[in-house]
Amino acid sequence: MKSPYVREMKPNQVVTTTFLVHVKDVRQKKSGDPYLSLLLGDRTGEVDAKMWDNVADVMDTFDRDDFVKVKGLLQIFQNRPQLTIHKMARVLDSDVDFGDYFPASARDPMEMFAELRGIVACIGNPHLRDLLNAFLDDEPLARMYRTAPAAKSVHHAWLGGLIEHVLSVCTLGKTMAAHYPYIDLDLLLTGAILHDVGKIAELTYERSFGYSAEGQLLGHIVIGLRLLHEKLQRFPEFPPKLRVLVEHLLVSHHGEMEFGSPKIPLFPEALLLHFLDNLDSKMECMRKMVATDRHVEGCFTGYSSALDRAVLKTARYLEEETQAPESIADRAPAAASQPAPIPEPPAPAVPTSAPPVQHTQATPAPRPATSVFAEKLQQAWRKES
Repeated sequence: MKSPYVREMKPNQVVTTTFLVHVKDVRQKKSGDPYLSLLLGDRTGEVDAKMWDNVADVMDTFDRDDFVKVKGLLQIFQNRPQLTIHKMARVLDSDVDFGDYFPASARDPMEMFAELRGIVACIGNPHLRDLLNAFLDDEPLARMYRTAPAAKSVHHAWLGGLIEHVLSVCTLGKTMAAHYPYIDLDLLLTGAILHDVGKIAELTYERSFGYSAEGQLLGHIVIGLRLLHEKLQRFPEFPPKLRVLVEHLLVSHHGEMEFGSPKIPLFPEALLLHFLDNLDSKMECMRKMVATDRHVEGCFTGYSSALDRAVLKTARYLEEETQAPESIADRAPAAASQPAPIPEPPAPAVPTSAPPVQHTQATPAPRPATSVFAEKLQQAWRKES
């Protein structure tokens, strides 16, 4: 077993371990010398890597999808881990355990396949049940169905991801059909099981995940429709209109023509299949964004083109909130946040033994003169008095 895995590496740690090369670029420094920009990975994740020195000695000894053993220092650069490689050498396939390098479902593929068999066995429509069994009884096809990822990178991008995604959509379908009793559950489940069957040939997954030539030229909807037609040839009594409905489920499940569907969903089961497929893929995409984000600081992941947004890491957000230092306002006394009361004027003092009140007219005291004219008036006033 390899050690450490990507998820186990710590900043400022010198590591010696093996990786699968996901991306390899030979670039030039300002001096004109080459350097390597790599994306390395194992079953726990990916890490950016750079090799600055002695590049000419190793850059032609390996390629994408090869295994390499590296020694380097993990550091934080622009808020993300980056491995600076000091030494590197290619490793033979026979010297590694493939299970250490390819992400796979946590569930056993045969267990998931048995669960899928149980779902098909409960379908009441015999035409749909026989059609689905024709797919599952085809062992080469079934083996790829159990192994294929559901996507190259966006959602359920691991070995066994396709069947895990299908089972999730089936579970959602049963729940929604109970809520909407007019839904034909047999038809909906048939669409859930077959909507992505073309991905067994659209994607490549022997090493890193990618697209086959057939996948790039046709896409999984066209490939899936072709596989459907091949199986339907075994059932000449299959009702023609039911066949059209199953075909429509496959060609409309992306929901919009701009997203690759030749037709938009035109009956309830087709529309519901689209929304359940989209829901399951988007929720898994969000989960993966948070789980695999490589930003060291901050509450948001990097930008996701699939979701057209960054995703909030709610656990970190709430944790930072509880650990945040008090603000100045938080540290001030509670009374400081209330307006100061306006003091009332003091009541005049009342003497305990007040003298008798004299009802005589008091002679007003003259005011100080403020001008020559005022002074003369005051003098005249004093003479009269």
